[in-house]
Amino acid sequence: MINQYPLWKYLLLAMVLLLAATYALPNLYGEDPAVQISLSERGTMPSDTPARITTLLEQQSIAYKSVAQEGDKLLARFHNTADQLVGMEAIRQKLGNGYITALNLAQTTPAWLRSLGGEPMYLGLDLRGGVHFLMEVDMDAATVKAEERYVSDLRVILRKEKIRYKRISRNADGGVRLNFSDAAVREAAKGRIGKEYPRLLISEPDNLQLLLNISEKEIDETRKFALQQNITTLRNRVNELGVAEPVIQQQGKNRIVVQLPGVQDTARAKEIIGATATLEFRLLSEGNDPYEAASSGRVPAGALLYKERDGSPVLLKRRVLLTGESIIDASSGIEQQSGSAAVFITLDGKGARRMSNGTRDNIGKRMAVVFIESKSETEVRGKERVKVRKTKQEVINVAVIRDQLGKRFQVTGLDSTEEARDLALLLRAGALAIPMEIVEERTVGPSLGQDNIDKGFLSVAIGFLMVLVFMALYYRVFGLVANMALTLNLVLIVAVLSMMQATLTLPGIAGIVLTVGMAVDANVLIFERIREELRNGNSPQASIHAGYDKAFSTITDANVTTLIAAIVLFAFGTGPIKGFAVTLSIGIVTSMFTAIMGTRAVINMIYGGRKVEKLSI
Repeated sequence: MINQYPLWKYLLLAMVLLLAATYALPNLYGEDPAVQISLSERGTMPSDTPARITTLLEQQSIAYKSVAQEGDKLLARFHNTADQLVGMEAIRQKLGNGYITALNLAQTTPAWLRSLGGEPMYLGLDLRGGVHFLMEVDMDAATVKAEERYVSDLRVILRKEKIRYKRISRNADGGVRLNFSDAAVREAAKGRIGKEYPRLLISEPDNLQLLLNISEKEIDETRKFALQQNITTLRNRVNELGVAEPVIQQQGKNRIVVQLPGVQDTARAKEIIGATATLEFRLLSEGNDPYEAASSGRVPAGALLYKERDGSPVLLKRRVLLTGESIIDASSGIEQQSGSAAVFITLDGKGARRMSNGTRDNIGKRMAVVFIESKSETEVRGKERVKVRKTKQEVINVAVIRDQLGKRFQVTGLDSTEEARDLALLLRAGALAIPMEIVEERTVGPSLGQDNIDKGFLSVAIGFLMVLVFMALYYRVFGLVANMALTLNLVLIVAVLSMMQATLTLPGIAGIVLTVGMAVDANVLIFERIREELRNGNSPQASIHAGYDKAFSTITDANVTTLIAAIVLFAFGTGPIKGFAVTLSIGIVTSMFTAIMGTRAVINMIYGGRKVEKLSI
């Protein structure tokens, strides 16, 4: 019979409707201000931790909603942000070492819905509030670091080949300079270096010198790699902060955008993200007086002058036993013998071998741990803004090597448990490859984010209601059916965004508003075609069939061209434009489904399979 769907199509529609409702439902539940607690090192959360926190909050009369284990983290939920901030400080002081505490907004989706995979869509910075950083990377530092690596590597190669040199150093204006006492030795060194590093540009200022420069191609590769390393490190650090759906992406050749939605402790976020910290392990230069070197300014050959935290000078050997690049895990804790703060370090295989060999040959000698923090700052000198790179280096620990060290060991000499916790976090997340400077910082408050949500919701609601009224008045019963499809379309869009765990932003809401207007275009084309068929004298049933059948190609053409435009926007656009493109693309696909298949199913149920004299259109 004409205008009747088979049963499987109705079942398909019912299944889609049920799935859409299920996965859109989590967005109706709100979020609780919460304190997220996790272990600073791998392991299982002690079973008594929730009870300890509950007792603490009750003793200090801090109102809370619940304290419960959720996955591998513990969440203490509060009624408002004021209680959350007070609770955060109390919990941090109570738990001390071994734990990471972070402010967060926790979902209130019921457990049964989460067990089905139901999660609300993430809200972007402009809706949820949070912090935005634009960071400029010091690309020149990548070249300097590469040249310093060459200095270290060349020393090893020439010593291994027993080629004697007077000095290897990095030039202040770029390049690596090698000095020799004999022209023949210089030629031997040139041949060996050229074979080992064919990409280096070798020049000869005179018979006793070699000048090595890195090629432009290698400089570009080094800078790109360093930038990607920084992005990876930032992602690791943000994961430590417990931020949901952060945005960390490259902008231009030397900038990185970091957006942290929902972050309330912006000072803590800025401190962790902008910090550059690593460690170096060096042997002491025995037999030399550091105080004499500090007072006279004459540092013995093969040594470097550092200062301990109390200001005392100390002479260390130039050769580095190990750098922070070999550290794969770090956790803070308490050193058992002295009770002071400590960082427990785990090395990778290569680093473990270097540490083992270095300490095996130097048992009884002293080794120092050098803490290095580097950052770029912009200073105003006269009328010009000048970028200055500042590096802070200090010896945090000097100890006698009592035994051969291996994969795991500890570092002490830190001022506080807080410093130990931060250092462990930075080492665990990895050191930044090159320094960065925050050149732009914006904080979006939760109240402004809520205002954006309210206005976005209002715009969707107004557009939605105006379309509903127009369609109902102009197309009557068919218009009401189109309104049902439009409602289902909105639910589908929210469900798909939630299933994809996409981030909804203000431009994304604009895409939804546009979709609301465009979603009924297909129905308008179908209904006008039905009207035309009726005017041509066709029967109501034949007119319905012809309307849907003949309008299909026109609807497909119109939507495919818009979808292509949305895909191009997504491919070439950045943050906000991508958000608009995503919601527009989803809206186009879902509107075609609801406007063609959805409305046809309802119209078939109303008019199909029976004799109809007149259509309410």
